[in-house]
Amino acid sequence: MGLMNLPVFAALTDKMRWHQTRQGLLAENVANAATPGYRGRDLAQYDFAESLSAFSSASVTTTATQPNHFSVSSGEGSAFGAQRMANFEITPEGNGVTLEDEMMKVTTNMMDYQAATGLYQKSIKILKTALGRQG
Repeated sequence: MGLMNLPVFAALTDKMRWHQTRQGLLAENVANAATPGYRGRDLAQYDFAESLSAFSSASVTTTATQPNHFSVSSGEGSAFGAQRMANFEITPEGNGVTLEDEMMKVTTNMMDYQAATGLYQKSIKILKTALGRQG
């Protein structure tokens, strides 16, 4: 297995792709802020635990051996499914996008993306150092 195929790198790459997809949706929301009847969209929150669970080779299942015991199951959902936002302010034209809120989301998304890329770069540097390579 290559070093870049480690679960942490795959999860960080997936997280960065999520931020890129979200940035596109937020840009659409800002671009359509004056479009009558337009409702903004956003992505479901990214879940690292769900992303890393795909890399686990071991699986644990529970079985009800007594009537008082219960079974735990996990449901699967789509990673990047766009969903309608809950709009509290709607203009007379029926538009549900507030530019201030969208710009705050864009800024937060950008900062989170930068944090993920920084973590990715630091992890690569740590691995290079551990392997005895400079760079």
